[in-house]
Amino acid sequence: MSAVETVWLLLVISLPTASGTARMRIWRALKTLGSVALRDGAYLLPAGPQGQKALRELGDECIRERGSAWLMSVVPGSADEAASFRQLFDRSEQYAELRAEWKRTHRTLSSLPLPELARLRQRLQRDFETVRAIDFFPSDASAEAEAAWLEFGKRIDGFLSPDEPRETSGRLPRLDAAKYRGRTWATRRRLWVDRVASAWLIRRFIDRDAKFRWLAKPSECPKSALGFDFDGAAFTHVGDRVTFETLLASFGLDDDPALARLGAMVHTLDVGGEQVPEAAGFQAVMAGARERLADDDALLLEISAVLDSLYLHFQRDSARGRNRKAADER
Repeated sequence: MSAVETVWLLLVISLPTASGTARMRIWRALKTLGSVALRDGAYLLPAGPQGQKALRELGDECIRERGSAWLMSVVPGSADEAASFRQLFDRSEQYAELRAEWKRTHRTLSSLPLPELARLRQRLQRDFETVRAIDFFPSDASAEAEAAWLEFGKRIDGFLSPDEPRETSGRLPRLDAAKYRGRTWATRRRLWVDRVASAWLIRRFIDRDAKFRWLAKPSECPKSALGFDFDGAAFTHVGDRVTFETLLASFGLDDDPALARLGAMVHTLDVGGEQVPEAAGFQAVMAGARERLADDDALLLEISAVLDSLYLHFQRDSARGRNRKAADER
């Protein structure tokens, strides 16, 4: 399909003057969808199943509020008109605003307490993901912003978790957990997300009698200990896997849907990526506990209870999903 033949969606709505609250609610929803106002009451959006469904629901809401709504498919009349439609959705200015904020914020990173720094990272990433979600025609500006965010995110992570391991390449051999029992495991002290989740995973699924050493620096790791989550450790970042995911794959635990969902959460919080609904809550709990508890053994004990609860929740959620699928297939 050529640019001229590309179909667009046009929602034309009208609401009674008295429906001020509904008007604001619908306007916010249209903004979240990434639609562009051609004029008051006329909103354009690239065609797509999700967008069409969302616009239809907003139109229905207008009608319930005693207004009117028409949802139409529109085809540009010329190549110039098609180009002008696309130009309306150029997000370059929004990316520039984000990058300007990152630059301003960078000067304050070292002075922020850890819980506030964690909240800042989450808010800035959410703002970036919001723009990306409505960037229907990615350009050089989006690629440059993504590269800038990756670099800026790493700088924040450097304050949150110094000495974070660098990614390595290589295949992961399948290991027998029976040969890794009753061992001493070592990682950097002042636990953060990947390290505390990995320690929980080790004690919960790999080595129930594990003892842990919390290191001031990786070079202090005893030769007899199994290091994790630092450069040169027995278990660390491999490819695009964080340490928690490396442990899952190494010990054949990655076929557990609940553990896989925990892995996705840890991955997002450690190196970024697709947002996981539970990530924000876990990060807030982790940041608060880390601020309150100076002892890493106490921190691991407290966060282990949180991870136990999340694991059980994910197990039950997966079971419900399987039951729904089985019912649909019958």
